[in-house]
Amino acid sequence: MYQNYIFDLYGTLFDIRTDEGMESLWENMASFYTFNGAAYAPEQLEEKYCEYVAAEKEAVKAKHPKFTKIDIEIKNVFKKLYTDCDVKPSRELVEITARLFRCLSTTMQVKPYDGVFDLFELLHSKGKKIFLLSNAQRSFTEPELRAAGIYDKFDGVLISSDALCCKPDVAFYKKLFTKFDLKKEESIMIGNDATSDIKGANDFGIDSLYIHTEISPQPMPENVDSTYVVEDGNFRKIAQLIVK
Repeated sequence: MYQNYIFDLYGTLFDIRTDEGMESLWENMASFYTFNGAAYAPEQLEEKYCEYVAAEKEAVKAKHPKFTKIDIEIKNVFKKLYTDCDVKPSRELVEITARLFRCLSTTMQVKPYDGVFDLFELLHSKGKKIFLLSNAQRSFTEPELRAAGIYDKFDGVLISSDALCCKPDVAFYKKLFTKFDLKKEESIMIGNDATSDIKGANDFGIDSLYIHTEISPQPMPENVDSTYVVEDGNFRKIAQLIVK
């Protein structure tokens, strides 16, 4: 059976809800920037944020033309929003700004699905390795993982903002396998997105398990091309299917 269990995060291990379109988010972020010397109206800040996100994506595409699905380091955007107003932010301030943005845009806090910790304990008891491969921002995700008490339970973590590419790009999978010296025949991808997680795994050439949860793309595809399927979102069924 498998030795390496590679998990997606949001919608697979954790439930979370976010909304970056809330007026209150941009009102509060504009107040925070203004408090730190970079005066913005809420609408202006949102417009500039979107502009700089797009610019960052174009810069990454130009630097890494072989990536089919790119990601950015969002802290570059938050920093640019300061420097545009002639404020030279410290690294700490940029990090705090990113974390505040995440807190203010989260409408439901991170909640591990029932059975996650039990499965991790079972896998470790059998000498298996657990990895995280997540389309996410480290400034957002690492604090959430640590707050949930799960960060140190992974044998390896790769987040797309670090790699500047994301699922389903096979380059992202390759980076994980190269970094941790994994073998394809010993590995399986577990995720709740039929494109990012399952198609990505298939294109890379590894087995996969699809679990359909409330925050999976809806409706569930009629024929998910994965090695295993959990249709009802019951995380505890994963152990029955792929742990021996």
